[in-house]
Amino acid sequence: MLDSTRLYHPMKIAGEDVLADSSIDVRNPFTDQVIAAVPQARPEHVRRAFAIARAFRPKLTRRERARILLAAAEAIEANRDRLAHLITSESGLCLKDSLHETERAKDVWTFAAHAVLQDDGAIYAGDIGGSAQSRRIFATRTPLLGVISAITPFNHPLNLVSHKLAPAIATNNRVVLKPAEATPLTALALAELLYEAGLPPEMLSVVTGDPRSLGDAMINDPDIDLVTFTGSVSAGKKIAERVGYRRLVLELGGNDPLIVMGDADLDRAARLAVQGATRNSGQRCTAVKRALVVDDVADRFAEATLSLMKRLTAGDPMEPNTDVGTVINAKAASIIAGRVEAAIGDGARLLLGNTPQGALYPPTLLDHVPPDCELVREETFGPVLPIIRCPDDVEHIIAIANSTAFGLSAGVCTNRLDYITRFVDALDVGCVNVWEVPGYRTELTPFGGIKDSGLGHKEGVLEAMKSFTNIKTYSLPW
Repeated sequence: MLDSTRLYHPMKIAGEDVLADSSIDVRNPFTDQVIAAVPQARPEHVRRAFAIARAFRPKLTRRERARILLAAAEAIEANRDRLAHLITSESGLCLKDSLHETERAKDVWTFAAHAVLQDDGAIYAGDIGGSAQSRRIFATRTPLLGVISAITPFNHPLNLVSHKLAPAIATNNRVVLKPAEATPLTALALAELLYEAGLPPEMLSVVTGDPRSLGDAMINDPDIDLVTFTGSVSAGKKIAERVGYRRLVLELGGNDPLIVMGDADLDRAARLAVQGATRNSGQRCTAVKRALVVDDVADRFAEATLSLMKRLTAGDPMEPNTDVGTVINAKAASIIAGRVEAAIGDGARLLLGNTPQGALYPPTLLDHVPPDCELVREETFGPVLPIIRCPDDVEHIIAIANSTAFGLSAGVCTNRLDYITRFVDALDVGCVNVWEVPGYRTELTPFGGIKDSGLGHKEGVLEAMKSFTNIKTYSLPW
C-alpha cells in the first residue's frame, strides 16, 4: 500500500500517469529524509512502454522538431529555480552546481534545435573509379526502426537525461527512459515540460524504480534498437554482455589526470585542480581524480591548493553560499573515506578533510600519493584531490597518466608547445584540454572515452544524433 502522507510521483508511459503495486523512496542525501516516492516498475510496464513507442512512427518536420526543442530550452530557463531545487533535494548537489546544470541542459536543447535545421545528408559523385557513370549518390539519415532505451545515472539528473532525449527527439526517434532510482524526480519533471512543449507523448516514456526488479527489460526488449547507457563500468560491462544484437553506446567512468609541469603558473593550476576535483561534489566522470605534479613545484602547488580548498564551504546544499554539497549517500561517503585511509596507510599524507558526516564528505587533499593505490587506480567519486609527485620527465608522466584502466579526458598545465603536442599525441584519452579542467567541452562537441571509459562512441549533441540514425543511400542518373 502507498503511504498517502508522502508525495507520490507516477511514472510516465506515453504521457499517461502510471502507478504500480509497490514504490521506492527518494531521499534527500543531506537530511536522509524521504522527500517523495515513485513507482517500482515491473517488466510488464517496460514492455508496454516499448510496444507503444514502436507502434508510433513520428513524422515531425524539422521545423516542428526545432520548435519543440526550443520550447524545452525555454521551459528549462523559465523553471530554472524549481529544477535546481529539485536536483539539489534528490541528489545533494549544492545549489550553485544545480543552477549551473540547468544552464548546461538549456544549451543541450538549444543546440539540438539548431542542429536539426541543418541538412545532414551528403552527395557523392558517380563518375569515379573503374566503372564511372554519370550518376549522383545521395546519403540521408533516417530514424531508427526500433526504440531507444536510455539509462541515466544520479550525478547529473537533468543534463545527462537531456543528452539522451534531445538528440533522440531531434532525429524523430522514440525513447523509453530509465533514470537512476536515487534521482528520478528531475527526469519526471522534464518529461512534463516536454509534453507541454508539444512532444507527442508516444515519443517518450519514463519508467522508475530499482533496476534489480526490472531484470533485463530495459536492454532485451524486442522493440529496442539501441541502448544508450551512462553510468558505472561494472554496470556498463554487464549490459554489454547481455544486450544481444543491438546497438550500444556506453559512457562510463573516468580517472582523469591534471598534469602540472615545472613551467606552469601554479596559482592558475591550483584553481583548476580544486575546481575540477570539487565541483558537483567530485561526482563527475570528468572530475580531476589525480594531480600529476612535477617534483620541483609540488610543494608550492600543494600549498596553493590547500589554501584554496580551505576556503570552500561544505554543508547544507540548499544554502546559496555552500560550495560542496553531499555525495549521493552515506555509503558512498564511507567508501571514499576508506580509500583515503588506505592511501594514507600506503604513505600518502592527508592535508585536509576526510571527515565524513553521513553523506556529507568535505573537500579532501592528499599529497605524496602512491600512483598505484586504490584511491587513484580506481574511479573515486567524490571531492578528493590526490597529488602524485612525478619526476620532470614527460614520458614518465605519460606512463603514469595512462596506467589506469580508464581513458576519458585529461588536463595539461604547461606553456611549452613540445610538451603540449606530446601529451595530445600520447595520452590515451578521448579529450585533452590545455589550461583547462579535463571535463571542459561544450554540449555540442563530441564527448566520450576509450578503454574502460566507453566503447569509443561519442556523446555530445551532434555525435548522438549520428548514433541515433540509420544512413540510407540512393543514386540517380545525372
